[in-house]
Amino acid sequence: MNTNRSFHIILITVFLSIATGDDHYDDYCVYTLYVKTGSGIKSGTDSKISIALGDAVGRSVWVPELKSWGLMGPHHDYYERGNVDVFSGRGPCIGSPICNLNVSSDGSGMFPSWYCEYVEVTSTGPHRSCDQSAFYVDQWLSSRMPPFESTAVIDGCRMSGGRAVRRIKRGSLIVGKARKRSEAY
Repeated sequence: MNTNRSFHIILITVFLSIATGDDHYDDYCVYTLYVKTGSGIKSGTDSKISIALGDAVGRSVWVPELKSWGLMGPHHDYYERGNVDVFSGRGPCIGSPICNLNVSSDGSGMFPSWYCEYVEVTSTGPHRSCDQSAFYVDQWLSSRMPPFESTAVIDGCRMSGGRAVRRIKRGSLIVGKARKRSEAY
């Protein structure tokens, strides 16, 4: 993870949110996400992507249209093959670490299938430390490609075996296992 990049984006976002003086946002946190699309042929998508982030006690933040949090510019084509796209927005503060990810594709558009490699999440808020989590999704979100699911749930909160690996590395929660370049799509 590029913690320096994450720190700067969060610092700027927090500064701008404080500068607006919105009192009703005192209990809101800033969430910054780095989303990596696979590098294989047809890995990119035009579909609408939604994400829910959760903590160990069941609180969550839902982003129904992730593009609405996009930081790449108004004409950027999100979720393209091999790209890392950056998103940031505010939502209610939840517990730390963020240990659950639910990412979904609505299957719309000319290219409905999408291969998501990983989602890195950084969060911070008033009187809170910076929290980082990485979720290795490594699967197609598609009705046309195995596992033929439009939603992936990566749960590091209740590790009960399966393919998920959970570890804390330098203060970051890592859920799943990164593939070697030769294995990735």
